[in-house]
Amino acid sequence: MKLDTWPNLVVMLFDQAAKYGDAPFLWEKRDGAYRSISWREAAEQVSALARALKAYGLAKGDRVVLLSENAPHWAIADFAIMAAGGVSVPAYTTNTARDHSHILQDCGATAAIVSTNALAGPLIEAAKDAKTLKRIICIEATDFAPPAHVTLSSWADALKEGSAAAGDPAADARAIDAGALACLIYTSGTGGVPKGVMLSHRAMMCNCVGAHDLLLELGLGSEVFLSFLPLSHSYEHSCGLMFPVAIGAQIYYAEGVETLTTNLAEARPTIMTAVPRLYEVMRQRILAGVKRQKGLKAKLFWRAVELGRKRYEAPETMSLGERLMDWLVDRLVRNKVRARFGGRLKALVSGGAPLNYDVGIFFTALGLRLLQGYGQTEAAPVVSCNPPSRIKLRTVGPALTDVEVKIADDGEILVRGPLLMDGYWNHKDLSEETLRDGWLHTGDIGVIDQDGYIQITDRKKDIIVNSGGDNISPQRVEGILTLEPEIEQAMVIGDQRPHLVGLLVPSEEFIRDWARDNSASGDLAAIRDDKAFRAAVGEAVDRANGGLSQIEKIKRYVIATEAFSVDNGMMTPTMKVRRHEILKHYQSELEGLY
Repeated sequence: MKLDTWPNLVVMLFDQAAKYGDAPFLWEKRDGAYRSISWREAAEQVSALARALKAYGLAKGDRVVLLSENAPHWAIADFAIMAAGGVSVPAYTTNTARDHSHILQDCGATAAIVSTNALAGPLIEAAKDAKTLKRIICIEATDFAPPAHVTLSSWADALKEGSAAAGDPAADARAIDAGALACLIYTSGTGGVPKGVMLSHRAMMCNCVGAHDLLLELGLGSEVFLSFLPLSHSYEHSCGLMFPVAIGAQIYYAEGVETLTTNLAEARPTIMTAVPRLYEVMRQRILAGVKRQKGLKAKLFWRAVELGRKRYEAPETMSLGERLMDWLVDRLVRNKVRARFGGRLKALVSGGAPLNYDVGIFFTALGLRLLQGYGQTEAAPVVSCNPPSRIKLRTVGPALTDVEVKIADDGEILVRGPLLMDGYWNHKDLSEETLRDGWLHTGDIGVIDQDGYIQITDRKKDIIVNSGGDNISPQRVEGILTLEPEIEQAMVIGDQRPHLVGLLVPSEEFIRDWARDNSASGDLAAIRDDKAFRAAVGEAVDRANGGLSQIEKIKRYVIATEAFSVDNGMMTPTMKVRRHEILKHYQSELEGLY
């Protein structure tokens, strides 16, 4: 596959649909069983919805917000928006009305597509202030009333009207330029306000080409993907939708994390892309099962892990006896583990956040090929990945096809190639700061070894990337916490962790009033562990959490012994929090919250 195999993503879909016809394409659980939509059916629905969007007034370049859980209609809507000449704007299902309001107004969306009544509520609330929004298409019926300037249409009616309308979206798609804007993916910025990353058809096609070349040695054929990450995440959008289309693969949509084991057995994927958090959960579940077994089975399991690790880290030191035992546990233990993943998995791919080495070596030792990659939404998003034939778990692999990577004088990783974003929507200065002389300044610090493999060593930017791969602005979360009168200062952490935790400094007035009302000391260090005091602070945290999305909520917290100040070195003279200094004092307590 080459970058010019197709002129754009829409032509790619229609060409693949013509090639595969009635073969199964998108699989969804309905009435207790997975049922498929064929390539032909999907293409017909894409065409119908594209014609409907045009009939509703969608003009070339108009933005359409797409809000839905992972399902066939997500993929159909995404391609239909592009086929109609529009720009797809994926939105997280966890977004609050405030998040939707910002996105709708920032991108000037003229239309939106939403799946369920529950998701429609916050979106319709946000629509009241979005004056450019003219229409919302609801896949399921909603009982929320839209503002006067917005028309509601049903998905079924849109498909019916589009089927009867004139036009040939498949033919029209040939005129879409590879450099045209395909989607706007909103990601958190250092200022706390989500910004739209402008990705072209060419940028995402570059990712498809790179992934194809990377996995070619696995013998790509009739591939099956299990889509688990939200499609609003750039990683899943490119690697879990666009890339499967590019290679003519089938896509099964997982129901949720609680049914993942069942879905793996049903879909039997050959390739699976996910974030480290998923592998952490899987590892915990496997270990919980081993703990229940005990006896010989447990001993054989741990022997498989031990020998598998040794085979990866120091194969030359393995004795003949160890090699024979490794062969035996491969059949007795590893085959069962592989069967839990469906039995035909060629590769697990990890991206979106750094993978803990112990998690990576665990799955490697159990006979599963785990490839760690690296990227950013600004790079569509994949920059590099470990090749299947030579995996270095402590690295994120070499750059993909058509991608250049170099290290700046200050150690920052710079990226260049067709995969780069066009910039941030409505942020000219920030775009110019991030894209300089054709190079993306990633904000990550790293080194490149003699084999061209990249190792991430630090982060220049202050964004938290949790183990689910979500970008979270700590300033935004801290700002909302300190809006509560009881909380004077706050610092949150959560990099490579499943959720956020916080360090809180209550306000002097609150401390004084609480101490008076409870006949207690007014010394923060003396009362911070008092249950009643913590409960009072907890009420403020609960209120703040009410205004935060699920990934931004503070799950646990500790109360500081004193306020952050210039005198104690925890704040700069310009009153900015010095995170590294604070962590020197509180790191063990914060880590203890996990």
